[in-house]
Amino acid sequence: MESIPIRMDRTWLNNFLKNMDQDAGWSTWEGYRLALEAADHQRIPDFDTLRCLEYVTGFDPLPHQIETAQRVLGEMKGRAILADEVGLGKTIEAGLILKEYMVRGLVKSALILVPSSLVIQWTRELNQKFQIPATPQKKEWMWEQYDILVASIDTAKRDPHRSKVLNRHYDLLIVDEAHKLKNRRTKNWQFINEMKKKYSLLLTATPIQNDLHELYNLVTLLKPGQLGQQTSFNTTYVAGKRKPKNEEQLRDEVRRVMIRNKRSDGHIAFTKRHVRTIPITLSPAERALYDGITQFVREQYQSAHSQLKSLLSLITLQREVCSSRDAAFLTLFKLLKRGTEGKDTLSPEITQLVELLRAVETQSKVEEALRLVQEINDKVIIFTEYRATQDLLIRALNERDIYAVPYRGGFARNKKDWMREIFQNRAQVMVATEAGGEGINLQFCHHIINYDLPWNPMRVEQRIGRVHRLGQSQDVTIFNFATENTIEEHIVWLLHEKIDMFRSVIGEVDTILEQMGLNEDVEKNLMRIMLESQDDTEIKEKLNILGDKFTIAEEEVRSEIERREVLMDGTQPS
Repeated sequence: MESIPIRMDRTWLNNFLKNMDQDAGWSTWEGYRLALEAADHQRIPDFDTLRCLEYVTGFDPLPHQIETAQRVLGEMKGRAILADEVGLGKTIEAGLILKEYMVRGLVKSALILVPSSLVIQWTRELNQKFQIPATPQKKEWMWEQYDILVASIDTAKRDPHRSKVLNRHYDLLIVDEAHKLKNRRTKNWQFINEMKKKYSLLLTATPIQNDLHELYNLVTLLKPGQLGQQTSFNTTYVAGKRKPKNEEQLRDEVRRVMIRNKRSDGHIAFTKRHVRTIPITLSPAERALYDGITQFVREQYQSAHSQLKSLLSLITLQREVCSSRDAAFLTLFKLLKRGTEGKDTLSPEITQLVELLRAVETQSKVEEALRLVQEINDKVIIFTEYRATQDLLIRALNERDIYAVPYRGGFARNKKDWMREIFQNRAQVMVATEAGGEGINLQFCHHIINYDLPWNPMRVEQRIGRVHRLGQSQDVTIFNFATENTIEEHIVWLLHEKIDMFRSVIGEVDTILEQMGLNEDVEKNLMRIMLESQDDTEIKEKLNILGDKFTIAEEEVRSEIERREVLMDGTQPS
């Protein structure tokens, strides 16, 4: 085997020896300036300085968000519960922490677990605001191929995904809506507990809801042993299910792992909400249809009131006719089909409803929506409960040369993202079904039309929260349509006048409903009120009683929130 010749380049040696002898000529002035500039960019004055702030674009982090990131990195060593109140930007805080660790070279792999409806939103914000190359998880093979992945926690915990997630070690794990981990007996808690991670962030506005053990379970996920073993925690800190003892000592322990910013701290002034009820007067043909269906519903209820499925169909029909003729048609068709099985002719009642439906040529509610959109002459999101009404509104708006896009639950993630981008950059109107109330941020819009109102107050607040949130620079105007002398008018009165749903934002509506025993059955309860009442006067009386119960429960929940706030941060709520 022939040897490979090795030649040494010594042309540099003479210049090197000369520079050594004269102690000069090492670099040009330009080279020196470049080296100095490079060193300056890498300089970190102290550990708390956030280098990631140089990389954020399109927004300026608020002081409390920067302070939170600094505390997590410095005091908490990357393991923390971010427990800011709703709307104060926990996502931004998590993004700052992730980006800072990446800039410092301490995080290369990260997994962000969120509800499925928020996967695209998280991915978009990490990419656009922080230049973090996050990817939404879609296929099984992606767990091993991508370093920064945003995924649904429900997908991640199921086979075959579960084993792939548990086999990998992540530098940083972020879990949104972490209050769903409050019970250590659930698969969610056990799954997160098994994961291998160096740093961990749990995001939730409600770290304690019903039980002190919920707080213990969350803290144990972050730092096992921080609050001791379960038995010692019970002995040392628990006087009752919701009543702590040794509060000062417990607060000190909680502060080591939890940061909670509140609106009352004065971190940010949210814009105002302006609420207007728009009464809709039905045309004679529409009134005849509504009255006919109302009579039909009551007659059917009296003959089949024990069948819940029939109840739902009946009350849905009555709600749909308040929305549009098109929305009522499909439900009415199903009822007609069910009632004519094995028969050659329609009953007189059904024949009459069909004729009343055909007689409606113009729809007052649609016309009012068109008029209002033209009057606003700005971006507006219209919420409706029904797909048929959504299609009707899209057609009507386009006929008036008003560019409108749909948004609904049946759309794939990419299409939802596409519709949002078109709405922001080109269209004046987005017509959304209930899917528009979740997982989409629309701060660039400040007009909402509740064409139909959901009967669950939680869903009302979710709708408004898409627009009235951190980053909204203008006051938000909410228009609630109410067809006069219908069940819709009663619901608007209950939500707007009685419980002031549109102004009092406390982020705890679900807790209030749970306190009332209506967390799952609020719509069923309202449905029975509507069907079992003899007239509008009785409906109003029963809704008034329900509204009073809500107010009482709200006061109890607020008192409970105040007790929790004292435990979590040691300050009296304002």
